[in-house]
Amino acid sequence: MDETASRSVLDALSRHLHGMPPVAALQPRILAWEAGRLRLGAPLAANVNDKGCAFGGSLASLMTLAAWGLVTLTLAEAGLSAEVFVADSHVRYLQPVFEDLAVEATFEDPSAAATLVAAVRDHGRASVHLKAQARLAEGAVAATFAGRYVAIAKTTAAAG
Repeated sequence: MDETASRSVLDALSRHLHGMPPVAALQPRILAWEAGRLRLGAPLAANVNDKGCAFGGSLASLMTLAAWGLVTLTLAEAGLSAEVFVADSHVRYLQPVFEDLAVEATFEDPSAAATLVAAVRDHGRASVHLKAQARLAEGAVAATFAGRYVAIAKTTAAAG
C-alpha cells in the first residue's frame, strides 16, 4: 500500500474511533502502524482514576481497540472490508500507569495476518488471536491483553 493510501486508511480508522462517544472520551491517537503491529496512545488526564493513575478500564479499552484496529487495518490493506468483533479477551494488570497511555497490538502468530486475509477473502469470515501490551515509557509492561477477534466480510444487499 502506498503512503497516500496508507494515510487514508489510518485517517478512516481514526475517524471511526472518534465517532464512538465512549472511545472518543479516551482521546485515542494512532502512534504507529506497520505490518502486524499497531500502537495507540491516550493522555493520562482523560483516563485517570481516583488514585492518580490510569483507569484499568481505559487500559483494557485501548488494548482492545488497538487489536481491533490492527485487524481492521490488515483487512483494509488487502482491499477487504469487514465487520470486526472482539469475541473474547483476557486482561492482566501488572503495575499502575502514572503517565500517558501507550499500547501496542500484534498478532499472536505472525503468520496469522495472511491467514486472516485469505479466510475473509475465501470464506467471508475468520477468527484470529491477537495480543497487546501497555508499556511504561521506560519499557516495563504495565498490562497485557489476549483476545480473539472475528471478522465477517461486509456484503452489499441485493436490490429488489
